[in-house]
Amino acid sequence: MNILVLNIKERLILVEQHVNPADPATIPKFVDKLSKPPVAKPTPNKSYPPNSYFELDMQVAYHRFHRHFPLSKVWGYNGIVPGPTIEATKDKPTYVKYINNLPTKHFLPVDHTLHSSTDSQEVRTVVHLHGAHVDWESDGHPEAWYTNNFEFTGPKFRKEVHHYTNHQPGATLWYHDHAMALTRLNVYAGLAGFYLLRDTLEKRLQLPSGAYEMPLMIQDKSFNEDGSIFYPDAPPFPVPVHPSITPGVVGNTILVNGKVWPYMRVEPRKYRFRVVNASNRRGYRLELSNNQSFIQIGTDGGLLSKRVDVASIGLLPAERLDLVIDFSQHKGEVISLMNTDDEFPDEHTNVIMQFRVDLKLKDCDSPDIPEELYPEMDLHEDHAHISRDLPLSFTLDQYGRPMLLLNDRMYHEPATEKPAVDSIETWNFINLTPFIHPIHVHLVQFKILERRPFNVERYQNEGVLEYTGDPIPPHEYERGWKDVVRTDGGMVTKIIMHWKEFTGNYIWHCHFLEHEDHDMMRPITVINDAHPVQTPHASEPHQSQESLLNEPKLEERLQVEVSNSPDSPTEDNTIKTDFDTTS
Repeated sequence: MNILVLNIKERLILVEQHVNPADPATIPKFVDKLSKPPVAKPTPNKSYPPNSYFELDMQVAYHRFHRHFPLSKVWGYNGIVPGPTIEATKDKPTYVKYINNLPTKHFLPVDHTLHSSTDSQEVRTVVHLHGAHVDWESDGHPEAWYTNNFEFTGPKFRKEVHHYTNHQPGATLWYHDHAMALTRLNVYAGLAGFYLLRDTLEKRLQLPSGAYEMPLMIQDKSFNEDGSIFYPDAPPFPVPVHPSITPGVVGNTILVNGKVWPYMRVEPRKYRFRVVNASNRRGYRLELSNNQSFIQIGTDGGLLSKRVDVASIGLLPAERLDLVIDFSQHKGEVISLMNTDDEFPDEHTNVIMQFRVDLKLKDCDSPDIPEELYPEMDLHEDHAHISRDLPLSFTLDQYGRPMLLLNDRMYHEPATEKPAVDSIETWNFINLTPFIHPIHVHLVQFKILERRPFNVERYQNEGVLEYTGDPIPPHEYERGWKDVVRTDGGMVTKIIMHWKEFTGNYIWHCHFLEHEDHDMMRPITVINDAHPVQTPHASEPHQSQESLLNEPKLEERLQVEVSNSPDSPTEDNTIKTDFDTTS
């Protein structure tokens, strides 16, 4: 009752101020101060070492995304968005119990035609610690889902408490929901948070810390006029299913740490930023409005071997960056963090947040960032035990909706990727689609070797991989350890990884969440057996897609100019997808 009365008063204020949460043109920018997610506190438990056990409660909450918005319903870890930041230390285990206290009905539109959604409970959750080197039973497998009080569990559910060994270098990790066919909705509802793994090296480097280190979770989101979260319940073309998954959702506002277009006051000194793109579909290209360079010190998997001074950095969903921005020469200035990505250009989403260099310098600035950060430990392609050709393709599902596939297979088909423990593999992602996909491989950190253009039509018709250009090395900002890689359309993207320590059931998938939920995900079975020679399934020929390309419905879906779904609250809530090839 109190919330209802409060929202009525807030809506009256909202009307008086002419702010429409559904219309970004009416939303004032840079009026909310950037907030730092609180650090999670250990929960006492005699069954675990002191200060190693945490409990995070998934619950319904009400969050204010903008000072002129009413409260919005969200689902948050401990009821906040983003969730609490878990601080961990290399080689010191962490134990986390993620408690599902959510209702039985979802407040966002659930498509009951997807895997596990037809005959399972509507609200299911499981948490994946993205980037973690961890036993599969604690990895957050999408079929390890569970409901409130663990009443119902998925076929691969094994543990109520996740065990993270932290046997890996310090890195910017993040935890988020990973339930089968619900990831897009649960993450959009608010279920995501930081996991910062630290080691002794960053202390020796004397990197900015404490008040001078800020995690930045960047997301896009759309709202209804009453301030509630908007998520479409249908694609922009007719389908016989309702609600139905869409090919991709792009919001019309940008959030950082749960605030719409916030600002941050800083001192004229160096600051460290731990950045994650937690959007469902949108990619970003980060630049500073004063053309200043970022000092990049890390990627997904931890510190780079050498610092990189770079003025523009691409960031697809789930990719992370470890950056230092030096404000020491910009006292009194106002600098914006810009988004210059041109896939979904917009006058409002081209800016992310603002820095105001208006605080007095309290202490001595951090030392200069050294050129050398971490010893070079590359993997060598000639040491690979096996090389896999893995096409990224498209088809139509039984309802006439575009469906993206990995290795020409749906999720439920038997695993074809079966790496052996202590083996090195190279994977060639052969992107037959006309757009990018961020591919995430669980358990491992890999290095990007190259990208190379190829004859798409010949591969589709004959299964022959014919290169049409020279190899292109990875971008300067993506040469560190990665667990997400950008695979461009019409290109073969090659990565190399070392499978070690753990066996069991893992997955690889596209991290566009709508793609992931609609079968662009495949199982991985890590086995004990060694592979002295190339295994047959690694070089299976690609099935011809000539008939698919000639099918009118698929061509129509690929060429569709995406606009609002029928129930969109306003013309400004434009929902765009990968199948708008004019983007």
